[in-house]
Amino acid sequence: MDNSTVLFLVPVIALVLDLVLGDPKWFPHPVRYIGMALDKYKNWVYSTGMSRKIMGGLGVLVFAIVVWGVLKIFLAIPFLGVLIALYLAYAGLALGSLLEEHKNAASLLDSGKIEDARSAIAELVSRDVSDLDENGLRKALAESTSENLTDGFVAPFFYLVVTGPAGMWVYKTISTMDSMWGYKNEEYKDFGCYAAKADDILAFIPARITGFMMLAAGRIMKFDWESAYDNLIDDANKTESPNAGWSMAPAAWLLGASMGGKAVYFGEEKEKPVIGPEAGEWTSLKLKRLGSLVMTTAIFTAVLLDIYFVMVWASQVVH
Repeated sequence: MDNSTVLFLVPVIALVLDLVLGDPKWFPHPVRYIGMALDKYKNWVYSTGMSRKIMGGLGVLVFAIVVWGVLKIFLAIPFLGVLIALYLAYAGLALGSLLEEHKNAASLLDSGKIEDARSAIAELVSRDVSDLDENGLRKALAESTSENLTDGFVAPFFYLVVTGPAGMWVYKTISTMDSMWGYKNEEYKDFGCYAAKADDILAFIPARITGFMMLAAGRIMKFDWESAYDNLIDDANKTESPNAGWSMAPAAWLLGASMGGKAVYFGEEKEKPVIGPEAGEWTSLKLKRLGSLVMTTAIFTAVLLDIYFVMVWASQVVH
């Protein structure tokens, strides 16, 4: 089996493994170790009194170079490198766990287990959900699921196909930095600013792929794709993040329910722009349809990116 065949099959097999196995809690995951290393680095920087902004930016650069370099060495090992590539590709995708967590939280809400659902949703979002009613919890779940489609699947899969497992894990490392450090509060506003900027840059193209692939999926599924098409760009650009709205806006319009509004983060109330039809609420049926929409969008995206790989490989063979 030649190298091009291996590179083509690795993303496909990784997607299947992710959907079948998800993210077993008992199995060590690379992100956990990356998170531990990032935490140690942050604590060391804070203890030295050095410039948090400079050291935060240096951390982004150093961790990216180290991850790329180390993985390139391991991936070059004959035969074993293929197995390592497959594991890293599988571990870097989170579509299976995203759909499972969405289904679990929605099921708890449907069963009337509001407090259990609150606890489950609190694990998925950074906002405070302690005072949300059932409708608020459904909206928070919908926002989290739609936004995390980009971070958890489309962006990693994009970098897996375009740059290989090493590039995929550079993205995953910076995405983890952003989730840990990318807050605009007193503790992280300087230290995490470069991590947040790097994540915004790396997710820029994948976010827009997500938006248009979700629009295509919605049309196939006979959702309200015309409203989504008319409002996609305007609503996608409402969010503070340059990327989050590109998966939230089509999901909101396709399913006829709003996102945004008042939310509490770290004790401070924030008025987020409303995305989607203002009068629409997230019902049990709409959350189920959102799960199907996310799955269909992911499959469309995987097919598109694998076709891209075949075209690039074919052009290289010809030349």
